[in-house]
Amino acid sequence: MSAEDWVAPLAEDPLDATVTLPGSKSLTNRYLVLSALACERSRLRAPLRSRDTLLMADALRRLGVGIDDLTSETDQWPDGVADWLVTPPERLTGHVAVDCGLAGTVMRFLPAAAVLADGPVRFDGDPNARVRPMGTLVDALRDLGGRIDDGGTGHLPLTVEGTGGLRGGDVTLDASASSQFISALLLAGARYDAGVTVRHAGPPVPSEPHVLMTVETLRDTGVVVDDSEPNTWRVEPSEVNGLDVVVEPDLSNAGPFLAAALVAGGTVRVPGWPQHTTQAGDAMREILDAMGGEVRLDRAGLTVIGSGELVGIDIDLHDAAELTPTVAALAALASTPSSIRGVAHIRGHETDRLAALRTELAALGGRVTETEDGLRIMPAALHGGRFHSYEDHRMATAGAILGLRVPGITVEDIATTGKTLPDFVGLWDRMLGPGR
Repeated sequence: MSAEDWVAPLAEDPLDATVTLPGSKSLTNRYLVLSALACERSRLRAPLRSRDTLLMADALRRLGVGIDDLTSETDQWPDGVADWLVTPPERLTGHVAVDCGLAGTVMRFLPAAAVLADGPVRFDGDPNARVRPMGTLVDALRDLGGRIDDGGTGHLPLTVEGTGGLRGGDVTLDASASSQFISALLLAGARYDAGVTVRHAGPPVPSEPHVLMTVETLRDTGVVVDDSEPNTWRVEPSEVNGLDVVVEPDLSNAGPFLAAALVAGGTVRVPGWPQHTTQAGDAMREILDAMGGEVRLDRAGLTVIGSGELVGIDIDLHDAAELTPTVAALAALASTPSSIRGVAHIRGHETDRLAALRTELAALGGRVTETEDGLRIMPAALHGGRFHSYEDHRMATAGAILGLRVPGITVEDIATTGKTLPDFVGLWDRMLGPGR
């Protein structure tokens, strides 16, 4: 990816834009994993094609899964995105290496599936991926009968010794660093000999809507999941049925575009916003309403209208922590103080997002205090400067939001947005209107 700086465009006029977004990364990668473990073919309609999902697809192909484009005109969506036809193998193929990039879903979900392969599978990724926590998942897989060599580090690189199956059973873990540890075990658990029962023991699970998303996608494939007991999830051993499913638009990726309506004033519409969803990004509706926007959801989608005036917010984002950079950017432009709480775990995301946000906002003149589990942001006059992205897609989009209001902001390595949102710059320019 290019590390060239991008000049964030100012919003010179109120917006009047409709932004059509590609599918959810979280859903696309869950559907890919389940389709790879299924007993029949699956069809994923309008999947996201981004760095994270292409890394997942490539990894599964290395494990012997057929993933083919359906490219005839009748099989394509209006934006030209072809469906994926996923053909599972009789058994996952071992003796391969997987590049995880910086994708948490690849580095966490696939080792739990790779225990079913017929040989060793080595996992590694970008330099920043090597500092993201993996020890909880490694220990859990060992408790369930798996053999994993991580060199005692609890991080990538690691090798899963696939033996064609896994005993499974009960396991207790502390998933307070990432809900992905739970989702990883649940996604593969139906293929374990005894299924899997996952018990969480520790501080509250972060981003718990993502676990609910995993449970719902499992049920879509006919897998029986019992989540009636708090902090406990039981997956019965069974076949996994194939899917024929349309991937919802990515609501977290919609956040910066909807936020733009508050910053620049005017109207931004996102078609296809679901009436019911497990995506954490749906929390943007309440956040934008609380910060001064007018928010309307109907069958056509979501509409946000802003006046250009923002007020601060006091919010616990524990269950929607991925929205923190977007909310922090809005808070830095607000006329009253803001407090973001419950997000200590995002120190272990693509970068330490709390430290990164404090550093970058302060460099632009912001008044930001990093707390034990979040940020306090006071009103301040911001100025231009270089906004570092830390190879983190959500940091890059936070810089773009600030640039709508503050002249002279450049964002380092805007191409990192391709992790979950291809052509972010094109979408951003089209939102701002002709001539961009």
